[in-house]
Amino acid sequence: MKNIILEKLQNWYTSNFENRINGRRILFEDIKPLLNNVSTKFKKEIIGSSENGTSIYKLTIGTGSKKILIWSQMHGNESTGTKAMFDLFKYLEDEELSSEILKECTIQFIPLLNPDGAVKFTRENANDIDLNRDAVNILAKESKILRAVLDEFNPKFCFNLHDQRSIFNVEGTENPATISFLAPSINEERTLTTERKETMSVIVAMNSLLQKVIPNHIGRYTDEFYPTATGDNFQKLGHNTILIEAGHYENDYERESTRKFNFYALVKGLHFISSTNTYNDYKEYFNIPNNDKLFLDIIYKNLKIEENGEEKIKDVGIQYKFKVENNKLEKYKCIEKVGNLSEYHSYNVINGEKLNFNELKLSNS
Repeated sequence: MKNIILEKLQNWYTSNFENRINGRRILFEDIKPLLNNVSTKFKKEIIGSSENGTSIYKLTIGTGSKKILIWSQMHGNESTGTKAMFDLFKYLEDEELSSEILKECTIQFIPLLNPDGAVKFTRENANDIDLNRDAVNILAKESKILRAVLDEFNPKFCFNLHDQRSIFNVEGTENPATISFLAPSINEERTLTTERKETMSVIVAMNSLLQKVIPNHIGRYTDEFYPTATGDNFQKLGHNTILIEAGHYENDYERESTRKFNFYALVKGLHFISSTNTYNDYKEYFNIPNNDKLFLDIIYKNLKIEENGEEKIKDVGIQYKFKVENNKLEKYKCIEKVGNLSEYHSYNVINGEKLNFNELKLSNS
């Protein structure tokens, strides 16, 4: 299946995606029944526990020499990759579709690396450590687990699955950045090493598929070097690390459409890696537009705002944020921008001439 037949993949997904998990907040208790019933094609093992004692699993499948490591939810509130990963498990159970991948590759998965952060719906773990900034000090138990797997398995490719805020749009368009990719840098100079070029080549392949499904909704995340970041350090160690950032799609605050596109990207990436030994087509990576920060969930136009006793007309931009209350995830409005928002984009633009700005502010508490 070197050349994925897109229509066939879309039809397969409609009938076979993992419909037992959904929504924005994915906890260990949501995935445990799925782990208990995963196909015997997978080798399943508990490789440690979180700071609060929740089990962390590793699954292995395939017999090939090309080693690939995929993990999700190192930020507890970024669950789209976890949902896409369980969709991918079902795909890999289908021998007709996945035989090439499993013959050429050995893949290890760590679903839900940060279960304590998932409970709190925060980026950080139980000790308020951002695992994605803990690659040098390696203080967190979860960081130690990930690094131990990396060192023992020695993968050629890694997929680091994240979510990004809805404020990101594709530069030069009005579209949210539904999926963004990154080939991390290994230094401040952003040197194009052989490994980075290989990483970029895989991203080019994934982008080529997604452009057929959601054209102009794919962005490129900044490759600014972060000295303590996981992707940058794994890339520096010689493990080609592909970051997938799942973002917003129209009317998709549960990120159920985005999980599908995330899944498509993973499938394409695995098929590409399994079917090639040359990674020369990396230059198209730089033609993927950058992420910009010009998308808002709601834009209220022409609100009357009192400042220093004087009435002014301004636009107000809203981003939705999420918090856990009574063990349920609640969405609430947060004022992101105030002023002339003519350069910003939104699917929801509201004439605010008759609205009360003070009441709008109260809704953000």
